Amino acid sequence: MARTAEGTPGAPHILIVGGGYVGMYTALRLQKKLKRELRRGEVKVTVVDPNSYMTYQPFLPEAAAGNISPRHVVVPLRRVLPKCTVRKARVTELNHDERWAIVQPLAGPPERISYDYLVMAAGAVPRLLPIPGLAENGISLKTVGEAIHLRNHVLEQLEIAESTDDVELRRKALTFVFVGGGFAGVEAVAELEDMTRDATKYMRKVTPQDLRFMLVEATDRILPEVGPDMGRWTAEQLRGRGIAVKMKTFLESAVGGQIELSDGSSFPAGTLVWNAGVKPSPVVRHGDIPLDGKGRVKGTEYLTIEGLVRAFTAGDNAAIPDLTEDGMFCPPNAQHAVRQAKVLGDNLVRSLRGKTLKPYVHGNLGTVAGLGLHKGVANPLGIKLKGWPAWFFHRSYHGAMVPTFNRKIRVIADWTLALFLKRETISLATIEQPRADFELAALDGGKAKSKATESAA
Repeated sequence: MARTAEGTPGAPHILIVGGGYVGMYTALRLQKKLKRELRRGEVKVTVVDPNSYMTYQPFLPEAAAGNISPRHVVVPLRRVLPKCTVRKARVTELNHDERWAIVQPLAGPPERISYDYLVMAAGAVPRLLPIPGLAENGISLKTVGEAIHLRNHVLEQLEIAESTDDVELRRKALTFVFVGGGFAGVEAVAELEDMTRDATKYMRKVTPQDLRFMLVEATDRILPEVGPDMGRWTAEQLRGRGIAVKMKTFLESAVGGQIELSDGSSFPAGTLVWNAGVKPSPVVRHGDIPLDGKGRVKGTEYLTIEGLVRAFTAGDNAAIPDLTEDGMFCPPNAQHAVRQAKVLGDNLVRSLRGKTLKPYVHGNLGTVAGLGLHKGVANPLGIKLKGWPAWFFHRSYHGAMVPTFNRKIRVIADWTLALFLKRETISLATIEQPRADFELAALDGGKAKSKATESAA
């Protein structure tokens, strides 16, 4: 007899660990394919994630640059998954042999959840190297919180430079270093350089010539996904905008904000953004799931977990064989994650109904990257696009792919308003310490009361 979340006999319980691309799209597929079963209570689906929303990560650079509202790049899970149970919690332990998981909610003691089918879709986290000062001074661009912080931080650096005549302080504030020449790194440096250039139009002391942006890449090219020719073109475009592109170069230290590179250069920087790869979420190590040498869940072409029964996986945390290229695995990108989720959901339904599973086969549709307003690079279906056409294709593709009609309309509205209104370049850095003014007022109030008491005495 199947077990429910409480461990009592009942309907099959499907536990989805992770509410990102794979987790959300798998749950959406199950809602569609098991509509009647879910309505009758014959199947139960639970999604566990530390956030109660899914982040559309391709829009994070635009959110950081102020082209899109941060709230419009996230999809609330409870709204789109009304037939599922969404738990805002972390999985701290998992035992698939006995079919249970321990989850830690926002408040209160840990809870034990029993399940019958597992979907491991925990995604990935930044892959940090043991570089001195990196953890203390760097930031990534994987979450909407990081996008908001990075935008406010970069604009605050401009404010620092605008408010001082100290040459060294100004130079540090106006130096921005981005490590990693993949999509995340290139789009981040391009979008934020575009934003700061706009912001300097309203400043007296800071000019575009004062800005010092740098992209550091360990290999001999950037954007390898778009091909060598398009990668070289992108590097030339960035350099033409004053962005230094350093290839075959490593970050060796960032202690105290002092950047040390493998080419011997050393300089202070007020901003360090790390986008040099990802690794599977630590959640995959919290149980008895088989992992490969890179810490990824061992998956099969059927999106099942190798050696386990009633266990599925896909996305950035999994090593899924690429049937279109012998000996290769599917790259960790959104294009594969979304399509894998649909096949995974269908295979899970087939498993429930005792049917044969189908393999995941997908050909590459191409890649797109935005390089700021009206600038981009793309190779959809092998067609090379540059500049404005690539930028337009980038927006068209992602505008169509962002989940839910609600978010599509909101994103398009943001883009449309930007055609007629100037970009907002205000730093809201005070949100980092929202109680600072309140505490200062309380401190001043305490001093005033003390003085009044002394006068009375």
